[in-house]
Order: sequence, then structure tokens, then C-alpha cells
Amino acid sequence: MRVLLVDDEEKFVSALAERMSMRGFDADWATTCNDALSKADKKQYDIAVLDVKMPRMSGIELKRRLEKIDKNLKFILVTGHGSEESYQAGIKEVSFFLTKPFKIEELIEKIEQALNA
Repeated sequence: MRVLLVDDEEKFVSALAERMSMRGFDADWATTCNDALSKADKKQYDIAVLDVKMPRMSGIELKRRLEKIDKNLKFILVTGHGSEESYQAGIKEVSFFLTKPFKIEELIEKIEQALNA
């Protein structure tokens, strides 16, 4: 399973990718939306896990652009800002939403749910 992880916190996203790889996922990561779009142009992913709040382009806008590249791509939105506003903005876009910090098992469960939806 190919997963694209996008978060502007490099230590977080690189560690998450490593932990996903140890569990058998083909996990790539990016810290900018432009880098994520470039990766998606070159490689097909099953699911993208996107941080909602990032500099220059939100995770929601990135989701919309990634959908133009691959209409079959599934999404999970993640936020470290557990506000009701962030949740409402995200849930309008996707059915799967996580608030940081989360356990790797929670993410894997959401990935399985999203891919089976």
C-alpha cells in the first residue's frame, strides 16, 4: 500500500513515514504542498494523509489539487489544532480526520477504514 504523508513538521512526518515503513507500508513524505504535488505527479498513491494547517497552502486545498491528479486517491486529514473550526472544515472534505497527537495504530485503522469505504 502506497501512502503519501504531508506535514510541515519534518521530524514528525519523517518519523511517521519510518514507522509506517516498518509496518509494511510504502510511505513517502513531504513537508511542502508543492513537494507533495510533485511526488503525486511521479508516483501513484493509495491514500494521502494531509496536515490541515500548513504554510502557503492548506491541506484542504492540497487535497483538491491531488484529486485532479488522481481521482481515486483517498484522504485522511490531520490537525494539531483540535478546534471545532478545524474539525468542521476538514470533515466537509473527508470522512476521516485525526487530531494530533495520535497513535500509529489509530492512523493505520483510519487508513484501512478509508480504503474500504
